[in-house]
Amino acid sequence: MAAVRRWSEGMASDNVKGLVLALSSSLFIGASFIVKKKGLKKAGASGIRAGSGGYSYLLEPLWWVGMITMVVGEIANFAAYAFAPAILVTPLGALSIIISAALAHIILREKLHTFGILGCVLCVVGSTAIVLHAPPERQIESVTEVWDLATEPGFLFYALLVLTAVFILIFHFVPQYGQSHIMVYIGVCSLVGSISVMSVKAVGIALKLTFSGMNQLVYPQTWAFTLVVVTCVVTQMNYLNKALDTFNTAVVSPIYYVMFTTLTILASVIMFKDWDRQNPTQIITEMCGFVTILSGTFLLHKTKDMVDGTSLTSMSMRQLKHEEEDDFDESIPLKRQDSLRIP
Repeated sequence: MAAVRRWSEGMASDNVKGLVLALSSSLFIGASFIVKKKGLKKAGASGIRAGSGGYSYLLEPLWWVGMITMVVGEIANFAAYAFAPAILVTPLGALSIIISAALAHIILREKLHTFGILGCVLCVVGSTAIVLHAPPERQIESVTEVWDLATEPGFLFYALLVLTAVFILIFHFVPQYGQSHIMVYIGVCSLVGSISVMSVKAVGIALKLTFSGMNQLVYPQTWAFTLVVVTCVVTQMNYLNKALDTFNTAVVSPIYYVMFTTLTILASVIMFKDWDRQNPTQIITEMCGFVTILSGTFLLHKTKDMVDGTSLTSMSMRQLKHEEEDDFDESIPLKRQDSLRIP
């Protein structure tokens, strides 16, 4: 109760706005995954699939509906970062996992196992623990202060590591393993996403201060952060489309969430020094909450594999029985069975 009381008192200002905006963002983004997936499937039926390097989805209205829904969610998310720290805003993306998994089960017929539901519950519990112990937003009076934080050695080193990893993934691993290893596409999205969130927060703070009467648009740093945001978002969308078109939505969403959240919190801790304003108990509680979220997303991932594996086994058994009845050669069922495996 004491923790709840402290949380309520601390959330009486900008953090409340950030929380509401973050929740709204998750609702829109969770739904957008499903709408975009439907659009990608429809576009792939009549053109080159996004997973194979095609862009026919750009001519598909349904994909644009999903894109607009995601943009609305991202705008709400953008605003949330201007009012609340990343440690509070980012974990609330767990709600988008639940929405995405539930809609995928209903609309896309991608079955959600009972333990997958437990995974969703764990995501909510973990997010709640983090929100209850989130630090207050750092008071910043100018976008130049954010620039100073971004150009400190610690964050510059992190940004250099991220850029190096992204280039290695794009030019070496994507051509060879993009179609068979889900972590390749999602790795690019998550790494770039951690940088984009820091830039989004900087631009959000600049706009917030501008609307309050302190014009930040005259500073070149504001436009530098804006350029980084545009570049990162375009890259994220491109590789997220590839991941959605190639792999199961109920798998893409949680893995993307885990990697994106982990890297974003790490970037925020390095750049904005969120943990400097917290005691060890709060930090440990946040970490426990995050581990709980990881457990939930792991359940979602593994139970989806269980459902897919059961379906494939049933199909293979039916195929074998059919071949035996027709007295075909024994090697034929094996070839047919191989064709059913997920690459």
